[in-house]
Amino acid sequence: MLALALSLFISSPPNVVIIFCDDLGYGDLSCQGEQRWRTPHLDAMAAEGVRFTDFCVSQPVCSASRASLLTGCYANRLSIHGALGPHAKHGLSSAETTLAEICKAQGYATAIHGKWHLGHLPPFLPTRHGFDEFSGIPYSNDMWPSHPEARKGTYPPLPFFENEEVVRVQPDQKLFTTGFTDRIMSFIRQSHAANMPFFAYLAHPMPHVPLFVSDAGDGQSGDGVLGDVIAEIDRGVGQILATLKELGIDENTLVMFTSDNGPWLSYGDHAGTTAGLREGKGTTFEGGIRVPCIVRWPGTVPAGRVSGVHWMTIDVLPTVAALIEAPLPDHPIDGRDATAILFDEENAVSPRATSAFYYHTGHLEAVRKGRWKLHLPHTYRTMHGQPQGGGGTPGRYRWDAKIQEALFDLESDPYERQDVATAHPEVVRELQEVAEHWRARLGDGLTERAGSEVRPAGQIDPPAN
Repeated sequence: MLALALSLFISSPPNVVIIFCDDLGYGDLSCQGEQRWRTPHLDAMAAEGVRFTDFCVSQPVCSASRASLLTGCYANRLSIHGALGPHAKHGLSSAETTLAEICKAQGYATAIHGKWHLGHLPPFLPTRHGFDEFSGIPYSNDMWPSHPEARKGTYPPLPFFENEEVVRVQPDQKLFTTGFTDRIMSFIRQSHAANMPFFAYLAHPMPHVPLFVSDAGDGQSGDGVLGDVIAEIDRGVGQILATLKELGIDENTLVMFTSDNGPWLSYGDHAGTTAGLREGKGTTFEGGIRVPCIVRWPGTVPAGRVSGVHWMTIDVLPTVAALIEAPLPDHPIDGRDATAILFDEENAVSPRATSAFYYHTGHLEAVRKGRWKLHLPHTYRTMHGQPQGGGGTPGRYRWDAKIQEALFDLESDPYERQDVATAHPEVVRELQEVAEHWRARLGDGLTERAGSEVRPAGQIDPPAN
């Protein structure tokens, strides 16, 4: 039935381009309300496709978020937590199936250019997980000797990879956004010339701090380096879309633009905005997990829509698998096919209609069903009442903020300001049961539960002394 339904929309399986920014906030695009600078190419992409206003990541932090995007699994299922650093001995397990591997098995050329962040040691690199080519950095761009909060000697020089070889260290980050965009466009051209469908994953290291922009992009936004960086990302999106049109494959290519989590608020004028959503990166409030999402596929995805249907990064893999007629992995995944909402089918419902939940590291902090979101008791970091950072130097978070069990109606209160638990005790009980169900399956550090379905990360034993 699925194949029959898709055939009504699709003449051939599409090329796939995913543009994944780092720390881009929900409100950082002008089509999302930003007034300080403009993002005309992303605004046009939204007008030519669909802009989702309730798209979320599974965890508000780098590695875990990327693991979910590429595997269709909650990162806790994979034992990937937080942000892996240069001293980590683990990474994404070879037993997991990535979106690149699913595409490659269907005859697609595959590439990632930008930031990987799922393990920097050889067994964990992108080329071991289905990508034909990789250039970029293995973890965040601030994990280098100049980190403003790290003790001297904490981080080694930042490596830059070509496939599995470190070709230089301490790369010029001013070349990151334009350089990785150019590499993706080159890959698209080469794949098209070889008559191969392609999966292109552009994983921008920006606008994660430290912020860098090319000489040509310096000053283009008229509003500081953060605006310049976002304007440069926007211009690159325009170049990619222009390349697809030039090659005559625009109408056979799905392009998705989104972010790995909300903005890193302690950096003040070097951090983005949540458009009023509560808190940011590193928290399970909406400002940490709700991110921009634009999907464009001319002639197939109906254009000019703004959709409030809720879905998540874990749903991307099964959605792409359905579009390219590929089987899902043999092992359990958490994502669900979202093609119905992409195609705006009549009576289409959210793939997250049953439940969604949000971890930070190994802690189950919030669960959601439909309009309702229940925060479980937990502490969190906040900049509320704290001096903001500036010029690339962060302010200091308070780490003692705490929320007790609280229920929010995200339809009327996406800003999570009004706890309505007292008025809806039956909803609270239902979501408590959802939380307990997932604790049993995927564990919860807050209640010291071990999950029955957790799979181990890939591991390398430390070398003997």
